[in-house]
Amino acid sequence: MHVVATAGHVDHGKSTLVRALTGMEPDRLEEERRRGLTIELGYAWTVLPSGERLAFVDVPGHERFLGTMLAGVGPVPAVMFVVAADEGWMPQSEEHLVALEALGVRHCLLVVTRSDLADPAPAIERSRTRLTTALGGRARSRPDAVLGGEVGGVVAVAVSGRTGQGLPELRRALDGLVAGLPRPDPGAAVRLWIDRAFSVTGSGTVVTGTLPAGTVSVGDELLLAGEPVRVRGLESLKEARDTVSGVARVAVNLRGHDLPDRGQALVTPGGWTYTDLVDVRVQPVGALQEAAGLPRRLTVHVGSAAVTAEARPLGGRVVRLRLGRPVPLHLGDVLLLRDPGRDPGRDRSEVRVLAGALVLDVHPPALRRRGAARERAALLETALPKPAAPPAPAAPLTPAASSAPAATPGGPDVAFALRVHRLLRAADLRAMGVAPGGPGVAGEWYADPAYWEELGRRLVEVVREYGGGHPLEPGMPVEAARHELGLPDRRLVGALVRPPLALVGGRIVAGAAGLPASVRRAVERVRQELAARPFQAPEAGRLAELGLGPRELAAAVRAGSLLRVGEGIVLLPGADARAAELLRRLPQPFTVSQARRALDTTRRVAVPLLEHLDRAGLTQRLDEVHRRCG
Repeated sequence: MHVVATAGHVDHGKSTLVRALTGMEPDRLEEERRRGLTIELGYAWTVLPSGERLAFVDVPGHERFLGTMLAGVGPVPAVMFVVAADEGWMPQSEEHLVALEALGVRHCLLVVTRSDLADPAPAIERSRTRLTTALGGRARSRPDAVLGGEVGGVVAVAVSGRTGQGLPELRRALDGLVAGLPRPDPGAAVRLWIDRAFSVTGSGTVVTGTLPAGTVSVGDELLLAGEPVRVRGLESLKEARDTVSGVARVAVNLRGHDLPDRGQALVTPGGWTYTDLVDVRVQPVGALQEAAGLPRRLTVHVGSAAVTAEARPLGGRVVRLRLGRPVPLHLGDVLLLRDPGRDPGRDRSEVRVLAGALVLDVHPPALRRRGAARERAALLETALPKPAAPPAPAAPLTPAASSAPAATPGGPDVAFALRVHRLLRAADLRAMGVAPGGPGVAGEWYADPAYWEELGRRLVEVVREYGGGHPLEPGMPVEAARHELGLPDRRLVGALVRPPLALVGGRIVAGAAGLPASVRRAVERVRQELAARPFQAPEAGRLAELGLGPRELAAAVRAGSLLRVGEGIVLLPGADARAAELLRRLPQPFTVSQARRALDTTRRVAVPLLEHLDRAGLTQRLDEVHRRCG
């Protein structure tokens, strides 16, 4: 299935056109039929010549119902823009177009109605100028456009809903439109913006909306306003379904929930971030030229939701929005910013849609320092991936890969999120809509590569500083290092430990370089004395003469400068492996005496050394007397 919304000035024949295409009545309310005016959203569907099913969301054209229009267009990937031949481009045509520009709509079909009442050519000419100026390359062309080939990058069809003129061509053009739409991901996280809610006797609460991607099945648990709800039943185009995948019009029967309001959403648990504070990059449209010109109070539209907000410019085009209530968002979502006020004497032709806004952060930090706002804006701007170069003017335009700006080149991605936040859990990235593709740096943790390198360098510095202030302590405690680096998890510290650092018994040691100079000198004397006879461990008195008391010895062992094989018995690192190599040359099994002679040492050293080799698995004790090499 595909879903297309209508757009255009009031009374230009949108509902008549949908009725002619589908044979269904999209205007649901008695007042709508009485006044001949679409007030609420209407829905109808048909089968195209290709066999594809196409559902229409019919929106009101009157300026008083702009919010309802946006609720219908927001979740829909394509628009059928309607202009009457006998009236041409009108004020609400302009406002609807500005709204489409702000929302980043990329798939648009121009339909000029009432072609039996007036020559459609002037309306096509004016409309193509406005559409191509506002939407540019985002309105994708096809070579089979009606009325003289390609029309300004947009397929244009002239029709009459009354006589049926042009309807076959319109059906073919709609087939071409939906053929160029992106294929939604059935495995994507669900976000179904509710545009209607009602009660059905015997069934309870039913909500409807356009499902742009993902899959909903009977029995699924979803979140509604952050609370879990169960899917009791599904319908799509009046047919009961067990499973529905986007894009689709869907009605969901919910178990045990009161009627929600339009603008709430059913979402996959853990798949979205509920937030009332976002940093966005503003793209002014209409008369607005700079983000700094935004009024402080705005209405923010996303999906079918309309939420009050306060705007705080941070610098350049970056603005912080504080929303009136939390909504489920992803990085790369597009918001529409609208001026909620209107003076009594306001010119009805004045466009109230001010800008589109690309969501850059759904977890922005507090800005407490002087200059923090400008620094934040600069970080967000520089962290954004560079957009791809636009195609050459002569190159044919092709359908976009996605109707969501988040998927376009230059939109926020995993690398962007990590550069902005530096460290994030996998669950946070999924809720932001930028799921990681590979392993993290430590379990569920992911890090910005440059920040991770910086942390590694800082850890070496703080461990050495700690060792200088505590020369005889057994290394720096992991928790102290975590606190010093400002990290949220001890596992991150462990993952950062690499040479010249080592992790020993819950403490981080810096190798010989971290030892006091006096201890390093004493260790070097031991090395010299053991060079000729490596298994003649110094006596305790000799160690004391060198300045290696119990604490100094412990520090040298932790640093890997000496090997402790028993109480008061230290050798050089690697002496145990060398001893095992010599013992393998003996007839097996062998005794302590045989080992002592082979190693040219005393029983004082041989016994604890053999026990050390037993523990390391290099030798195996067979009885009270004999051993063999493992």
